[in-house]
Amino acid sequence: MKSHDIGLLLKLVALQNRVSQKAEQGDDSLYTARGLEQETGISKTQINLSLNRCYDVGLAKKDRKSGVPVANRRALSDFIIHGLKYVFPVKPGEITRGIPTTFAAPILEDKLISAGDFIMVWPDANGDSKGQAIEPLFKSAVYASKRDPEMYALLALVDAIRVGQPREANLAAEMLEQRL
Repeated sequence: MKSHDIGLLLKLVALQNRVSQKAEQGDDSLYTARGLEQETGISKTQINLSLNRCYDVGLAKKDRKSGVPVANRRALSDFIIHGLKYVFPVKPGEITRGIPTTFAAPILEDKLISAGDFIMVWPDANGDSKGQAIEPLFKSAVYASKRDPEMYALLALVDAIRVGQPREANLAAEMLEQRL
């Protein structure tokens, strides 16, 4: 597994959530390698390799009717909640400008209060917040989160699980399971 595999699976979940909220047929072109590349910033080659890895380990499958890739939500949830922080650990770094994540992201900002002086941010020169830098789950996570608010929410919850203390991680896990 590579970190962008998880990012790709989260994007598939975000796309599925978008389609189910609108109660209509989704645009299958978003599920092609080219469409997923435009949405996530992950190269087409890496998209195909990621999908094959995810199919092999059971984190994704092809939809029976449409043939588009779909995330195995239960397996993905279990992996993120119980294993992700060990496979892709992260430690807060220097103070920088960036985009809020973890408890400072819009999805969690009113639910938790930080005991620290600084929020966690993904480094981004165009970011509007100042805080401790943490490395995003995958290289183009900032790009993907700017394109899709649902993807931003999912990535922020994942970061809260990766970085947070038990209280924050448990709340983020509950909210992530609701979205998955």
